[in-house]
Amino acid sequence: MVLAGAAAIFLLREVIATVFFAMTVAYVLGPVRERLRRRGLSRRLSAGLASAVAFLAVVALIIPFVVVLVVRIDEAIRFLESIPESVTLSAAGFEYTLVTAEVSDVVVEWLAGVATEVAAAAPVLLIKLVLFGFVVYGLLYHKSRTRRAALALVPTGHRDLAEALHDRASETLYGLYVVQVATGAATFLLALPVFILFGYPSPVALATLAGILQFIPVLGPSVLIVGLATYQVALGDVTGAVGILIVGGAVIAATPDILIRPRLAAETATLPSTLYFIGFVGGVLTVGAIGIIAGPLVVAIVSELATRLSSELNLIRVEEEEAGTPGPTAIGDVGRGDPEGSIDEPKAGLDDDPTDPADRDEPTGPADRDEMGGHGTH
Repeated sequence: MVLAGAAAIFLLREVIATVFFAMTVAYVLGPVRERLRRRGLSRRLSAGLASAVAFLAVVALIIPFVVVLVVRIDEAIRFLESIPESVTLSAAGFEYTLVTAEVSDVVVEWLAGVATEVAAAAPVLLIKLVLFGFVVYGLLYHKSRTRRAALALVPTGHRDLAEALHDRASETLYGLYVVQVATGAATFLLALPVFILFGYPSPVALATLAGILQFIPVLGPSVLIVGLATYQVALGDVTGAVGILIVGGAVIAATPDILIRPRLAAETATLPSTLYFIGFVGGVLTVGAIGIIAGPLVVAIVSELATRLSSELNLIRVEEEEAGTPGPTAIGDVGRGDPEGSIDEPKAGLDDDPTDPADRDEPTGPADRDEMGGHGTH
């Protein structure tokens, strides 16, 4: 079994990231599929519609990159070449000349290389996009069968832990996809008129970059605003630099986090920004772009495991000798004045019954039954 798994990973290593991405998207779209089922749609149709939403969302995310790296690459290169070859900074009677020509040349060369690689890899990307759609559809169509197969691997006494990890994964993925994507899209819409107003070349590319930077914790699109302000200073336009710092900082960097993110984040688990940053950086450095999702997800699951382990350890009774007299107490309750050593029960909601009829996906006809004759999946 282990050898078969290792062989499968080796043979499918080129699409593992695509399959993982599809699995996480299907995880988030599960509630969408259930709502469509409650409205009377068949299992096949509800899974198909939810998969189509995912497919179109990914296409909409890819299009700006294609436009920037293939269609508008010349404008991006001209924008970089417009930066002066050197900038002289003076303060308190001291002057320092900053040479920017070498940096611009390196960035231009990198952009040209990336555009060439994207154009050459277009057929492979198209195949992976189709694979993504099929995997999402398959997981949504056989939802309960997949759930049963996963729970079968978990010992009966640890099913509550599996449910807790399921809840944490759902909340984390909702936060990563729904909250971050919605915030990124809003950032794009807010940034586009600002960049057009300030007369920057390739405003669509800059607005797209601002939306993508929303996925970077702590820093976000503020990095782009500071970079543009530095660019204005390099051109000798101090007024423009101050303007983009004030307007861009307020509209692009602050508004999405103040008006949009808090409304959506109320539905998600609270993962501390420090842990999120560790997961983000560690994931990207370890497994590449897919680490944007995998890193924070792993950190959230480890955090949930640590919390559950701590709760279980606090239930273990120990014998402590005080003044030569042993007495049963519970770890974590010493000094509370509770002679029985009782502690609070773990949080509710971890023992939800997965067999609740409301959660079942009953077939509505022969077309909705699994090939093996089982019930509709959850």
